[in-house]
Amino acid sequence: MDLHFGDSKPTDEERAAVDALLGPPESSWEGADRSDADLRWARGGRAARDRRDLLLPGLHAINDRVGWISDGALDYLCRRLTVPPAEAYGVATFYAMFSVKPRPATVLHVCTDLACAAAGAPELCAGIEERLGLGSGVSVERSPCLGLCERAPAALAIKAGDPVRTAVSAPATVEEAVLAASAPDSAPEEPPAALAVPQAGQDGLTLLHRVGVVDPASLDDYRAHGGYTALRRAFELGPAGVIREVTDSGLAGRGGAAFPTGRKWQATASQPDRPHYLVCNADESEPGTFKDRVLMEGDPYALVEAMTIAGYATGAHQGYLYLRGEYPRALHRLEHAIAQARARGLLGDDVLGQGYAFDIEIRRGAGAYICGEETALFNSIEGYRGEPRSKPPFPVEKGLFGKPTVENNVETLVNVLPILTMGAPAYAAIGTERSTGPKLFCVSGTVERPGVYELPLGATLGDLLALAGVRDGLRAVLLGGAAGGFVRADELDIPLTFEGTREAGTTLGSGVVMAFDDSVPLPRLLLRIAEFFRDESCGQCVPCRVGTVRQEEALHRIAERTGAAAAGDIALLREVGRAMRDASICGLGQTAWNAVESAIDRLGAYE
Repeated sequence: MDLHFGDSKPTDEERAAVDALLGPPESSWEGADRSDADLRWARGGRAARDRRDLLLPGLHAINDRVGWISDGALDYLCRRLTVPPAEAYGVATFYAMFSVKPRPATVLHVCTDLACAAAGAPELCAGIEERLGLGSGVSVERSPCLGLCERAPAALAIKAGDPVRTAVSAPATVEEAVLAASAPDSAPEEPPAALAVPQAGQDGLTLLHRVGVVDPASLDDYRAHGGYTALRRAFELGPAGVIREVTDSGLAGRGGAAFPTGRKWQATASQPDRPHYLVCNADESEPGTFKDRVLMEGDPYALVEAMTIAGYATGAHQGYLYLRGEYPRALHRLEHAIAQARARGLLGDDVLGQGYAFDIEIRRGAGAYICGEETALFNSIEGYRGEPRSKPPFPVEKGLFGKPTVENNVETLVNVLPILTMGAPAYAAIGTERSTGPKLFCVSGTVERPGVYELPLGATLGDLLALAGVRDGLRAVLLGGAAGGFVRADELDIPLTFEGTREAGTTLGSGVVMAFDDSVPLPRLLLRIAEFFRDESCGQCVPCRVGTVRQEEALHRIAERTGAAAAGDIALLREVGRAMRDASICGLGQTAWNAVESAIDRLGAYE
């Protein structure tokens, strides 16, 4: 294999970052000093190729240590993994959080997405850039959603080094954001996750009942509040019994697709090919979504337990938790929880002494919305560009590493715990006949009490906004995030169920509810949605790659025009939108037109 390595050499620091992940090189073929043995045969090539999935962690290791990825560092990583540098370059440039060009060690990501834009993010960016000026040693980058919508506007500072340091400023002011970037260790401590849950501590909560009540770092506290009761129940039922309970509960996926979870688990468990894998999708990148972050930060052991149950039921012995790169606190909490569970026999070769082996490995994303799509996520873990695969075959047949794989998001998995503790009939009695169980909603925008709310499916949009304290002058509500749709202020009686929102011509999606009053310029909001989809399109298929650009161009042209002057571009938008919806490979292109279409048809955005 001709890998076409260049002449660039890694610095000692870059080499140390890679070696800390992969161990020291064994031969000169991997970058060690040349020996006589290396002139006779090449060693370790097959083993290195089997570690292709360590490419993304390797890129993280370099970026975390140095702040950017040089040609020499990339070449060295490629030698260690026997990956063609051209392919690795394609992977490194795929993710927004990496840079292959020199930049300062400190990067300040300032969110400019929907909730933050409505809260003054453009003015915040301008103020930060003016305060820091040139030569400050800080790179200010406008970022997609950071998952801190309840505390908009938000900023995340990352300072490369050993170890890498991070600091969050939210709600951010110019002074606090500059402090976070200049001295991450001196920045104010991030508030507890419970502050994002206005209902924290209330009776009757199912998914959020431990958030704000237990110490998220304490396994003993978790067990004292019912932790690991569900796993013991799972071992009593056996794998088939667990799947039967999940199926009878009516649990549907909470990531947006609403596919029946029991059917997915059964389809994976019945596959004769081995091994099976479990993947937890914690890459919630939909603008306005932050419920999974709150669960991981406030109740991390619940996710570890739920993943163990899912692995047991589907015959998987290895689980991967794919976590957003923008969630440093969730990463630390989950690393600690997994280590504690492993030390106490709740993960490893013999879980709870039941003869079942299961372990969890965290893989960090690096800023790519498309990796929320399950097959793009698999490609990302495997060390390739995070581009979606064509289906069939479906993941239950050929998923991660070409093996049967079950993929669920955080909220879906955590729902399994109450199903096993209260029983499927009691769980199914929550909600409606066709949409069972509780649901988490991420409420942000112009409301008095933004945050994560838990309500039974079937409650109305008005019920939810009453809890959040909707302000006077409400103009529109965006359901489902950028991939969702707008509804009018007089449509608050829409039931928050999968079927109810479909019948109303919108979507429940992942549970995003963003309220906007008259102070928010709707055309600018729609343009930001179009910019988001253009940036996040992976470019693999023509309808999405071209359509998202044409959509943004048309919205730019009509931003200052209304009525008849905009009619031609609106007609063009409809044609482009239909093409994207009908012909795109994955959900990104298929939904990129939804919000704009609903704003035109329901809100009269350009009249």
